[in-house]
Amino acid sequence: MRILLIEDERMTRVALAGTLRRAGHEVTACPDGTAGLGELAAAAFDVVLTDLNLPGADGLAILSRARELAPATRVIIMTAYASTETAVAALRNGAFDYLTKPFQPDEMLHRIGHIDRLIAVERENRALKRTIAGLGERCIVGSSPAIQDLKRTIGIIAPGEHNVLIQGPSGTGKELAARAIHDRSPRAAGPFVAINCAAIPETLLESELFGYRRGAFTGAERDHRGYFERARGGSLFVDDIDDMPLTVQVKLLRVIQEREIEPVGAGRAVPIDIRLIAATKLDLAELVAAGRFREDLYYRLNVIPLRLPTLRDRLEDIPALVDHFVARRGRQGTLRLDEESFAALTGHDWPGNVRELENVVERMLALPDVPVRDLFDAPLRRSATGTGAVRDGILPTYQIFMENCEERLLRDALARAGGNISAAAKLLDLPRSTLRSKLEKRP
Repeated sequence: MRILLIEDERMTRVALAGTLRRAGHEVTACPDGTAGLGELAAAAFDVVLTDLNLPGADGLAILSRARELAPATRVIIMTAYASTETAVAALRNGAFDYLTKPFQPDEMLHRIGHIDRLIAVERENRALKRTIAGLGERCIVGSSPAIQDLKRTIGIIAPGEHNVLIQGPSGTGKELAARAIHDRSPRAAGPFVAINCAAIPETLLESELFGYRRGAFTGAERDHRGYFERARGGSLFVDDIDDMPLTVQVKLLRVIQEREIEPVGAGRAVPIDIRLIAATKLDLAELVAAGRFREDLYYRLNVIPLRLPTLRDRLEDIPALVDHFVARRGRQGTLRLDEESFAALTGHDWPGNVRELENVVERMLALPDVPVRDLFDAPLRRSATGTGAVRDGILPTYQIFMENCEERLLRDALARAGGNISAAAKLLDLPRSTLRSKLEKRP
């Protein structure tokens, strides 16, 4: 295990470090609390073994910072000033255990060994959960040539540390692919943290990504760990990166180059330990040519490109996907596709891809007597004029007419804005969050 030892008494520090190393542990030893805080910010540790009374930051400050940066890290407090009050304070603040000096090396190793066994059990538990998830919610369903190629590619790229850029239209399963890469990587035991650039207001995106410190601005009443810090030791998935403002792109580029972030108000850089997986629904090369995406950032992200197939490219997977969505709702075996239903599903254009299919399956379960062809999203069933005004002499309902009008308006605005949601929102004089909400309701 990786152990951070913080002890100001030199002979004790040397003796403890030697004992731990002979037991097979990797030890970083620090002479004071300030150095210990620096090591905590720079690297990940399984265990922190710290004296309570230290020059600089004391043991409780070390405990607090360790809990903030890496909640899974176990902290053992050592002190020669034993009292019920200090023991209870340390344990209430999240310490794993408490050692009273003087203690025998075997006692320390026994406590460390207990943590080692606990970590092994947790690791097995996470592996079991990943296996279960792989069989259910997170599995990539299908056996078409396109999906077989995708699974094979993920298996090849997952073990590495290179940045990955996942490309594909909305609804193709970009986050699912990102999770599959993480789950098959050496970082699988670490966190998988996802952020959607389009879902966070532009004014908050920087502080959400990089975090901030208490007092950095009005209302910052406590330290806030950004997504980069939360993903320490794991993978950070940045979805809809095509919607990231240019001002934030500049800072993201620096983070990728320097492998460190500077939270707002921190005054110093904090090293990061993450694998970056980004996703885009638009062609970033086209956005670069249009001046809406930084070329240098594009090349940093596009180290390993992974393009996802649309549902139109894998129609043979529809029966397996239908069974999967039915089973997820606990209705396994309750839905059978007859020839007419299958023809309707495979003949549809699927602009919303797998997400749209999941919506249709839910409607099929809720409305079993309605023909499948009538369950596709109304805004996409257009007349020749595109407004759905009159079809075969039938006047549409007011709701369908308005939905079609709104659909066409949104499409036109996005087309004029080159797919950029912020620019489209300005054209429509809508708040960006409102437009995003409307787009998410579309298949």
